[in-house]
Amino acid sequence: MTVRYFAGARAAAGLAEERASASSVGELVAVLSAARGENLARTLTACSFLVDGLAARDLAAALPERATVDVLPPFAGG
Repeated sequence: MTVRYFAGARAAAGLAEERASASSVGELVAVLSAARGENLARTLTACSFLVDGLAARDLAAALPERATVDVLPPFAGG
């Protein structure tokens, strides 16, 4: 699957996009945290996730193999 990072998540990951493999969003968070380190792991705890454009509220739900997952940190408006 394709993982796309935005704003602070991009800064914490050190890249805008990468390929990863996981069966659920929860597993993806674990995989990305292990691969990219503590800074991203902390950031991911505050992020929301879009799977193929739809909000992923159940972190245990299955991820399609060819999904695009957007990692969105909290945004400040103004």
